[in-house]
Amino acid sequence: MAHRKTLPVLLQSIKSYDAVSGHHVRNMSMLPNLKVDDPRHKDVCITKDNVLGDQKVAKKQAGTSKSTTTKEFKIYRWNPDNGGKPYLKSYFVDISKCGPMIDPTLVYRRSCREGICGSCSMNIDGINTVACLCSVNMDPKHVTTITPLPHMYVIKDLVVDMTQFCQQYKSVEPWLKTRKPAPENKEYLMSKKDRKKLDGLYECILCACCNTACPSYWWNQEKFLGPAAFISVEVQERVAKLNLVRDEYTLERIDYLDNEFKLGRCHTIMNCARTCPKSLNPGKAIAQIRRMQVTKFFSDRPDMI
Repeated sequence: MAHRKTLPVLLQSIKSYDAVSGHHVRNMSMLPNLKVDDPRHKDVCITKDNVLGDQKVAKKQAGTSKSTTTKEFKIYRWNPDNGGKPYLKSYFVDISKCGPMIDPTLVYRRSCREGICGSCSMNIDGINTVACLCSVNMDPKHVTTITPLPHMYVIKDLVVDMTQFCQQYKSVEPWLKTRKPAPENKEYLMSKKDRKKLDGLYECILCACCNTACPSYWWNQEKFLGPAAFISVEVQERVAKLNLVRDEYTLERIDYLDNEFKLGRCHTIMNCARTCPKSLNPGKAIAQIRRMQVTKFFSDRPDMI
């Protein structure tokens, strides 16, 4: 544990210098129907010579050219106010020390720093995750690349617009609904055994890592709800199975999802399960919903059995 550092900690000890990398760095925030003149819709073309020159100057200024603990982080930067293109900026960090943040212009979300709120979700070395739970590769020779969640509108730097994600999640009404009012001055109780049956579902922190890792969501995100919404439906379905009268609208939710661009658009690629920072399996939850959908279909049409 002594050698484990997470990104929010290292971002507080950053020494930043203007340096970008790669021959062509593709902007991962593309979405359909963007205007051609929108900088989020274009590739960023960067020359290699400028990169090498900037890095040499940066290391010389930092006085760490011979240090074996200096590590380079390349972080996506884009400010919509200055009208420039997105680029990657190099930060040279002494990973053996921590200190105050030097670059207050870097914008990213953070809150709990314990993997509970899902605020700091981003793409780190090609994997969607939450920064507060992501261990940093301590090899100084490895360059860590940090970009926003892919296929989302970028507001600024590492902050993406979560409006559509939240609206799609809300559309499945992911709260307990009953037809009868709750007993006055009394709560619905749940045994520890029943509560255990919700493990592997309720832990979702709405970080959107699963949605933005799903190819079906990339190409149909205006219609496809994404894995996060489906896992909430499975929570309600589990509650209904426990006969707790805490949720009585599961079948209505199943009917709502009976659409080729909702539940039918999942192709069980399972990127959602691979990338989930809470080790959940949305693909399994979707399979359970499909099973319930088939059961409901044949119960409504007994002549087909």
